[in-house]
Amino acid sequence: MRVEGFLRESLRRFPDKIALVAGEVRLTYREFASRVARLAQELRARGVQRGDRVVVFQHNCADAAVAIFGVLEAGAVFSPLHPSTKADKLAYVLNHSGARAIITEPRLAKVANEAADQAPGVAVRLVTPFPGGEAELQQALSGIELDLAMVVYTSGSTGKPKGVTMTHANIVAAATSITTYLESKSDDVVLSVLPLSFDYGLYQLLMCVKMGATLVLEKSFTYPAVLLKKLEAENVTGLPLVPTIAAVLLQLKLTPGMFPKLRYLTNTAAALPRAHIERLRELFPHAKLFSMYGLTECKRCTYLPPEQLNIRPESVGIAIPGTEAYVVDEHGRRTAPGQVGELVIRGPHVMKGYWNDPQATDKALKPGPFPWEKVLYTGDLFRTDDEGFLYFVGRKDDIIKSRGEKVAPREVENVLYELPGVREAAVVGVPDRILGMAIKAVVAVDAASGLNERAVIAHCAARLEEYMVPSQVEFRAELPKSENGKIARRAIAEEQNAEVVA
Repeated sequence: MRVEGFLRESLRRFPDKIALVAGEVRLTYREFASRVARLAQELRARGVQRGDRVVVFQHNCADAAVAIFGVLEAGAVFSPLHPSTKADKLAYVLNHSGARAIITEPRLAKVANEAADQAPGVAVRLVTPFPGGEAELQQALSGIELDLAMVVYTSGSTGKPKGVTMTHANIVAAATSITTYLESKSDDVVLSVLPLSFDYGLYQLLMCVKMGATLVLEKSFTYPAVLLKKLEAENVTGLPLVPTIAAVLLQLKLTPGMFPKLRYLTNTAAALPRAHIERLRELFPHAKLFSMYGLTECKRCTYLPPEQLNIRPESVGIAIPGTEAYVVDEHGRRTAPGQVGELVIRGPHVMKGYWNDPQATDKALKPGPFPWEKVLYTGDLFRTDDEGFLYFVGRKDDIIKSRGEKVAPREVENVLYELPGVREAAVVGVPDRILGMAIKAVVAVDAASGLNERAVIAHCAARLEEYMVPSQVEFRAELPKSENGKIARRAIAEEQNAEVVA
């Protein structure tokens, strides 16, 4: 099956069921499919052909969901970009991907046009609302599962954005695996505030359409009270989180068990601190909590079965169904339990490479256990326990060398989150003439906590080895975030180094 087949099958099974709720818009599968068919006709009429790249540059809204499936229905390849993307980066993506078309909305049209003016290959510019009129899905195109379905550009924190290429087969494999362990159902109602440009948010749409479920799509998490109202009003059964959203939820006045319809919570982007896991389980006793780990290059790597939370709350689990995840040393040999190495992913969900970047592709995709395959080297450091469960240690680039020892920021951050009053935390290294790098904690705390530098350091000293204890603590109102809601540790580290140089 190709990805547009998700919609065709759910249309056949549930034509009058609500597929999408976005603001005031409520679309049945019949209405959603009609809009998708009309857009696909428009794209083909304007010359968009099989394999052409189409950039979708929109906020979370019904039209963005229609655009993604409309591009697929036209046989083309979609590339979603965050609505805060600036014109220069947008122009880079348009040119790098060789995009033939861009789809946007009125309030983003100025930026889209400025970027498209710098991209000679862009022949089609579509601005919502899309052409009206009812339409039916035509006979499926002659494409196959190995055709490219999407190119998702990474944030580019270490340089120019890289385009992760995913085939229809990649997406179908990932969506099937994830919906299997989540035990997704057609009567699920999933509430997502995650941007569709973020693969975690994008897959909420893809998986809901695959299952014939309902997606309640919110533009952002700017107003947490709106989220709570939606949870109740729409009888939400699934809620995807990232740690920053979880932290805000835990500050709200919630009563345990107030959302009995909620069947599951998921978390990825970064591991949840143990303290947050415990509190979430208290507030949502009827919901299973899935701790997960993933990256754009394969969508999802691991998940922790909820029954394991009491036993190993800091683990991100095991490989998702139908895939393999293991840890190797610098020579590519599998490590023993407890030994830190690089996580490797093997499976049908692994990307085909980075668009037009063979050097980066060769660095990430390397020969696997068998001569006919390539596997994904994630660049993330992990270890396993005696039973094979995986634990995230840190990004290779994030490891701090202090006093001759290697310090994983995440391990220190987990301890900081155990201190009542700490809302957000990032640990970075700052240059030090004696230590090489000194450990610095940058935290956001509740105003009423009364925490000071001395209290934070004392808390860490009681729980960590001496070389891991922060020697400096900086307090902020909030920490910077990436477009996907992650705490931007690397940006904080760069700020600290810039201050030292200055």
